[in-house]
Amino acid sequence: MPLVVIRANSDRIGFGKVREEFALSPNFPSAVLEEAERAANRPHDGHKDATDLPLVTIDPPGAKDLDQAMAVERRGSGFRVHYAIADLGAFVTPGGALDREVRGRGQTIYLPDGNIPLHPPVLSEGVASLLPGQITPAALWTLDCDADGALESAHVHRALVRSQARFDYDTVDAELKNGTAHPSLAVLPDIGRLRRERAVERGAVELQLPDQEVEADGDGWRLTLRPRVEVDAWNAEISLLTGMAAAKLMLDAGVGILRTLPDPENGAVKWLRRSARSLGINWPRNMDAAELLAGLDPERPEALALFMDATRLLRGAGYTVFDGDHPELATHAGIAAPYAHVTAPLRRLVDRFGTEICLALVAGDEVADWVREALPALPDVMAGSDALANKVDRACLDQVEAWVLGNRVGSEFDAIVLRSEGNNSDVFLPDPPVIAKCVNGDLREGETIRVRLTQADAEARKVVFERA
Repeated sequence: MPLVVIRANSDRIGFGKVREEFALSPNFPSAVLEEAERAANRPHDGHKDATDLPLVTIDPPGAKDLDQAMAVERRGSGFRVHYAIADLGAFVTPGGALDREVRGRGQTIYLPDGNIPLHPPVLSEGVASLLPGQITPAALWTLDCDADGALESAHVHRALVRSQARFDYDTVDAELKNGTAHPSLAVLPDIGRLRRERAVERGAVELQLPDQEVEADGDGWRLTLRPRVEVDAWNAEISLLTGMAAAKLMLDAGVGILRTLPDPENGAVKWLRRSARSLGINWPRNMDAAELLAGLDPERPEALALFMDATRLLRGAGYTVFDGDHPELATHAGIAAPYAHVTAPLRRLVDRFGTEICLALVAGDEVADWVREALPALPDVMAGSDALANKVDRACLDQVEAWVLGNRVGSEFDAIVLRSEGNNSDVFLPDPPVIAKCVNGDLREGETIRVRLTQADAEARKVVFERA
């Protein structure tokens, strides 16, 4: 799918109304900022020196809050992954003003014109971020995998690291293709492909839906459709590998917090089989959903429609806390394994607590009381911040879609029907890249149709189409 760029009108470029509607402010109380400044100048004597590791980061262009850095190498016939995660425990004092503030925020909220950070920027975009050339405290994971990409052992400890370079996905993709990739990433495709194979074998579900993004363009904004490159999936597999290793540590010790998702109800799978049939997609009886979805071409309209329907399989994600008893629900159905969030502590509160648990368990120490006491409240905090982040993200996309299409009411476009229920359908326009409602019904999922724009209201952030 090609990259599509549409520029919004430059005289209506702010997201202030979104911030106002959701009461978003980037400001921190003075006591929090003062504590963060003191923490930024704190020595880190308890961290081992691992600055010789050739770590690199892969993030979107312009990102400053860099949570992860990696170096992947061959180990005999298998692999060794060095994965450094920003160590917020080195900066946040339990029970302090900063700790109380971030427990109220939950996560970083991203908008096209700036974020609402979880931590003050002196930490999240400064001394706690894995910026290239900077010596930074980290939770350093060492993950050994066999020749098939299966995890054999995992270890984590506190260390001082220094990233050698910062890359974005497209750059890494291009350099891997032309043979000039950084040595620390040269075998990432090998382990990445193997981990994807293991994921499909487990029954992990991956939905290859297009990513709508809003990017700055001078004094305006552009709406883009970013095609996924393989590096996205390989990079994600390293994070998932770490999260699964963390979950195993927690389950073996009987204490932790897992990211969980119940298995889909049988009705959801039956619905998906009916959708596949109506879309003309052959789904053999002996093939599970994960294998079917992994083999579809995301360029095909019928595949996009089935991916949208498959979101039914991934409803109900949450967090499961346990301390002493084995949890009743310990797996994430989308990943098809136990999994814990530990790889994005700059942006997500729960990861700091998960990391502290793993560090203690590997060191043979008791999990700290302040960590255990905090666990029961974390699921509600994260659920609230997840809901807010999703609403803000959707509002920003809706706003830019309305700006982009504001002067094109009455125009016709090609569209793919993603979902159709009664008279309300979701359609995807590849050009411009918009997902919106189509109000007249009897549309068949997966078909390509012509639609006419009937409403593009920037004030209401609403875009509506009808079948032409």
